[in-house]
Amino acid sequence: MSRPLVAMQRIGFYPGSFDPVTLGHTDVIARACRLVDRLVIGVGTHDAKRPLFTIAERLAMLEAETAPIAKSTGTVIAIATFGGLAVDAARESGASIIVRGLRDATDFDYEVRMAGMNGAMAPAIETVFLAATPAVAHIAANLVRQIAEMGGDVSPFVSPTVARQLKAKIAHKG
Repeated sequence: MSRPLVAMQRIGFYPGSFDPVTLGHTDVIARACRLVDRLVIGVGTHDAKRPLFTIAERLAMLEAETAPIAKSTGTVIAIATFGGLAVDAARESGASIIVRGLRDATDFDYEVRMAGMNGAMAPAIETVFLAATPAVAHIAANLVRQIAEMGGDVSPFVSPTVARQLKAKIAHKG
């Protein structure tokens, strides 16, 4: 007698610093939601990086930016912090997929090496690359921060809410 098939939940893990969350990030998140039932967004808390936004601010931004995506796709989106290796955080979240966005060949070269290392450490976790859509392929959070710090218009790169938060953060910092 055969057992009934039980659908396994597909869990993806999308790591990054999200400082700030950009339209490139939300593009990858929305597209990843078509591949998984649950997406865990891992916000890195590495001491070597000097983020503009605090962890709490980045978590709040991600919650606000991803709520409409979760609603429209029916995907459960969870947001968590991690301080160690992304592959360990992916394993702890129950993910079988690590999602990585690729903007260009430089990203590809780096990410392929990282995927190989992660695969050696956690063979059960696959890395899935999502090529950036042309409209957002040029966006990088570090460049968005630089533009904001120099008084430039970041509205083509982030949501209106994030643009306001960037402006307020830079004004408060200065």
